[in-house]
Amino acid sequence: MIKKVAAFALVLTVGVVAAALANPQRQALLDGFAAQAKAEDGNFKGFSSERGKELFQAKHVGGKPETPSCVTCHTADPKGAGQTKAGKEIPPMAASRTPTRFTDPAELEKWFHRNCNQVLGRECTARERGDVIVYLSAQ
Repeated sequence: MIKKVAAFALVLTVGVVAAALANPQRQALLDGFAAQAKAEDGNFKGFSSERGKELFQAKHVGGKPETPSCVTCHTADPKGAGQTKAGKEIPPMAASRTPTRFTDPAELEKWFHRNCNQVLGRECTARERGDVIVYLSAQ
């Protein structure tokens, strides 16, 4: 019985992630990040929603002290609106709430460049970008 419940939970999780990633523009961006990640690390096996969640929610050092985490501005609930330090509302990061999220390459590059440097003090790797997109696309 426990094995059946675990198998059902796995199938349900995979189905939710697959549905969230069904957007062709988002999938094309993920495919590009996967190719980059494979070039950066020959052992790359795929993106991880769990790693994406951990990166998104963790407190980091190396970036700006006032933005130690993605959730500083975006909140811990990806389905909720965030707020910039200047008080401007940020639409929810969850693709289920903001369907165009992670579909525009120029916007994606702009915000990953800015936010990774502010939070981490460096550019995000292709694997980190893909992990975060997979996590937030499943929300």
